[in-house]
Amino acid sequence: MAVKRSEHVGEDVREVLRIAATRLLRQLPELTEELVARVREGDEAYRRFVTPDDHWQSTEEGLRAGIEAILQRPEERRDLEFARHMAGRRAEQGLPLESLMRMYRLAAQVTWAAFVDLIEREHPELLPALVRTATHVWHAIDRQALMAADVYRRREKELLGRSTERVNALLDELLEGAADGAVARSAAAALDLPERGRYAVVTIRLPVRHDHEGARVNGNGAPSGYGGYGGPARDARPETLGAMRLLWRMRAQYEVAVVALGEATLDELAEGMTAVVYGPAGVSPVVGGLVELAAARRLAELAMRTCEGCGPEIARLDRRLPSALVISQPELSGRLVSEVLGALQGLDPTDREVLLATLSAWLRCEGSAARAAGQLYCHRNTVFNRMRRLEQLTGRSLSRPRDIVELALALDASRLLS
Repeated sequence: MAVKRSEHVGEDVREVLRIAATRLLRQLPELTEELVARVREGDEAYRRFVTPDDHWQSTEEGLRAGIEAILQRPEERRDLEFARHMAGRRAEQGLPLESLMRMYRLAAQVTWAAFVDLIEREHPELLPALVRTATHVWHAIDRQALMAADVYRRREKELLGRSTERVNALLDELLEGAADGAVARSAAAALDLPERGRYAVVTIRLPVRHDHEGARVNGNGAPSGYGGYGGPARDARPETLGAMRLLWRMRAQYEVAVVALGEATLDELAEGMTAVVYGPAGVSPVVGGLVELAAARRLAELAMRTCEGCGPEIARLDRRLPSALVISQPELSGRLVSEVLGALQGLDPTDREVLLATLSAWLRCEGSAARAAGQLYCHRNTVFNRMRRLEQLTGRSLSRPRDIVELALALDASRLLS
């Protein structure tokens, strides 16, 4: 009986896969549309390196090969061959491997969701058998992803023989902290930069852009009026700012500029970057050599995370240290908010926001109620009354420096961690 039951289950699985695959091939345009939209909506690298037409055609072909493989004998399948071909092509286009792997994860989600919807709608009696197909479907896509990753890495290694790709690889090693003294010396020679010198790192968060919301799209997948990297049409990715030299690298969520400062100051760098940034940006402190770029990148990212909103803003870490401290210790910062501002949670939200806005203005104005009143468009006595009420609710006194520090840090934490 056990053998017969095993054979029956195997037949069930094959049947439900056959039915689902046959139906899904008829829905290929809709599946392609969904997968392309999800990939391009969440990944600036795809929008930058892969044209919409190329992306659509390759996605449609890949989904077709993957679904047809369910209906074919192993020797007839071409899904792995397609994955091999496409991975090499994406490596040549410069698409990051993490973007390619994210595409495979989304492909698995879209395909499996379509399987479930179809069987649930047309053959609900097969749902138990469908559950047993899950391992088959996900394993097939995993095999494609593993094949793609292996081919991508091998092709990328081949491409590194070219000078530009080699320079970028060396720069990535420096930025990711995988560099030692030998790599730093190689990078210095390849980049024509001093191994020891004054450097800073700038990170710029990439904008979120939705292709399907009616924006006009130019030839490289960016809206008209935007730079090729998805930001406003400014002086995009300059190689120099005055006497400073900039080297750019792309990450999944932000761009990185390595800046050889020479004798320039961070003030000059920040001023020069105002014509470049298209969103929140972070500037690291000055470091003393190429081998320290990974630390500088992490500090620039931390500074970038202190920015509010999505508009252009340049945050220098040396001027955002309290906020950076809050960001880097989220658990303790959450406790600080609870301890210092917890009593405000019971207030009406509008009332609470008025008190917090008044505290923020008072701190910006260095404790001047008159100047804060000017910013808040109210009478200075109103500011005094609100601040007294805040003291009563929090149990902190604005005449004690330590209490002011706690209030300022708690305010930052509530703003940055919400």
